[in-house]
Amino acid sequence: MDFLPLFFDLKSSTALVFGASSLAVRKIELLNKAGCKVVNVRADDQNEALDDTLEKQSTSLVECIASANEDVWASAHLVVAATGNDRDDAELAEKAKSLKLPVNVVNNAALSSFVFPSIIDRSPIIAAVSSSGELPVLTRLLRSRLESTIPHAYGRMAEIAKRYRSAVKERISGINNRRRFWEHNLEGRFSELVFSGEETLAEEHLKTSLDNFGSEDRSKGEVYLVGAGPGDPDLLTFKALRLIRQADIVLFDRLVSDEIMALVRQDAEKINVGKERSNHTVPQESINDLLVNYAKKGLRVLRLKGGDPFVFGRGGEEIETLSEQGVSFQVVPGITAASGCAAYSGIPLTHRDYSQSVRFITGHLKNDSCDLPWSEFVHERQTLVFYMGLSGLETISRSLIAHGMAADKPAALISKGTTPEQKVIVGTIDTIYKLSQEHNVKAPTIIIVGDVVSLHSKLNWRPEN
Repeated sequence: MDFLPLFFDLKSSTALVFGASSLAVRKIELLNKAGCKVVNVRADDQNEALDDTLEKQSTSLVECIASANEDVWASAHLVVAATGNDRDDAELAEKAKSLKLPVNVVNNAALSSFVFPSIIDRSPIIAAVSSSGELPVLTRLLRSRLESTIPHAYGRMAEIAKRYRSAVKERISGINNRRRFWEHNLEGRFSELVFSGEETLAEEHLKTSLDNFGSEDRSKGEVYLVGAGPGDPDLLTFKALRLIRQADIVLFDRLVSDEIMALVRQDAEKINVGKERSNHTVPQESINDLLVNYAKKGLRVLRLKGGDPFVFGRGGEEIETLSEQGVSFQVVPGITAASGCAAYSGIPLTHRDYSQSVRFITGHLKNDSCDLPWSEFVHERQTLVFYMGLSGLETISRSLIAHGMAADKPAALISKGTTPEQKVIVGTIDTIYKLSQEHNVKAPTIIIVGDVVSLHSKLNWRPEN
């Protein structure tokens, strides 16, 4: 271990920051954020970025001087060298060490006695990551991963919980019982209410949980209706990822990718309720009942759907049942297949020169027909996106042409969009069915019709392997 991570209270401390570079600006901002007084030593007073920063800070926390005499050095508790001149920085580091002052030479760990970590600030919760100054890029990547798993409201949750720490200690005897209380709430309904912005309800829930600890009814679970997006796990929202990782049981569709399912807790039960055309693994009514029954057993139930649960995902039907049965639920939208697949294919759904509207259409209705208002679809400067329409592609093409659409209107098929197996077939509304047969296109596939499809060859930023 090259550096020991420590957290210091700097509110009564003074830091000498040498330099007027952009690096000095960032260090001053960070030190001020921690309540540390900064004496900025700089001969160059023409740095506008630094001047702007100083204007935003409390005048009591920042002082600018042209040089540091011995009295200034004697008042310091730590030193930051950010002059941008290697020789000057080395001399400053040597002097600081001779005075036994902690010193950081920006971008030079070898001359430093401490380094600034990459910080995830959820005050009062603080997480810090460092590569000991050796590989900042890797540090930033790891920080990004942590950012995605620590909700922004984590600090607010800590503040609320902190107010009840003494009451919990007085009311609940035994460290194991207290641990069980906090685990139940910090990973349960209390935390989710905070993360959803319902802080008043969250505090009421925590009070009730404390009052009833040991005798409370643990039969109340919750359902998370989560959109998993079109396939690429990097397209998940932060909230979706958090709920995926804390679910006790998962009911998932066939369109949820293996990479996303790998994010589920290993000890969580997984049930495939996927539906294909004319082959429903579990009927919709049975899925609704499963959600209700598992939630009433006190479980955190994840209903994981490809795309967005409210765009041809029957999410409305499922939460309607939950609402009727008095089951708590949350809905997390996902990137729907239309926007995800189009974006990964270089086909903008709208464009000022080509299309001012977009229409999402299901090619697979509840009665297995393709009885659609075709005349409404035949308009210039409009993009059509058909979901679940591959099996009815011939009918779709024929019907659009029959109702007045030009046979040479551009059309595209996007199969397994956003995944490494993505395939894009481009033709016209007259040729697209034949092309689908020649290329043996399989579901899941969306169909895009409109002049925007002509931009694919120019804007495709993700060529197929």
